[in-house]
Amino acid sequence: VQLQASGGGLVQAGGSLRLSCAASRAITSINTMAWYRQAPGKERELVAGITSRGYANYADSVKGRFSISREIMKNEVYLQMNRLKPEDTAVYYCKADEGVFGFWGQGTQVTVSS
Repeated sequence: VQLQASGGGLVQAGGSLRLSCAASRAITSINTMAWYRQAPGKERELVAGITSRGYANYADSVKGRFSISREIMKNEVYLQMNRLKPEDTAVYYCKADEGVFGFWGQGTQVTVSS
């Protein structure tokens, strides 16, 4: 599966951004679609994921601020990010997790200024 992420940008603290990830095939056939992020000098970390059945999970650091959703007919997954903080600055990646195999999209930069 191929993934195309978009929607990053520069935003002030407290602002919002919406990331999109377009998959090349039906997302309902993929175990989990997820968003990860990697800040400079840090390891890549899971931000949020949504299973093929629609169950979502979030990193503690983003609970209550970020929301993952999907549009099945478009094979797209979204990450709505509200009340952004400077520590949310990172390259955000979309991932399709199919158990043994994982497929990554290209990253999209999110920069939150203080």
